[in-house]
Amino acid sequence: QVQLVESGGGEVQAGGSLRLSCAASARTFRWTVLGWFRQAPGKEREFVAAISWWSGGITDYADSVKGRFTISRDNAKNTVYLRMVGVGPTDTANYYCVAGSRLSRSSSNYDDWGQRTQVTVSS
Repeated sequence: QVQLVESGGGEVQAGGSLRLSCAASARTFRWTVLGWFRQAPGKEREFVAAISWWSGGITDYADSVKGRFTISRDNAKNTVYLRMVGVGPTDTANYYCVAGSRLSRSSSNYDDWGQRTQVTVSS
């Protein structure tokens, strides 16, 4: 089991940037797929990005964030990041850090979830 603690959320103006962090506590961090999901008010939870632990970190992004968000990981610090650039009101949501064994866009493939960090984009 991986324990995940998100940080870095807050309020940001449209067009601005933000970096979310997720500290993981697990001896098997290096062999874990990490990712981010989000859930906006009144909407279903959706995939944002994920990164593998192999091949230097294969990444996958939702079309809605591709080119604006960047996921990265620092195995030495047991931390995964989500750099958000050019945010807009549609990025307002609770963001969840996740861990699993498969690189996937399906939430069912992630066994461990953080508590969430809230991001609010003001216009």
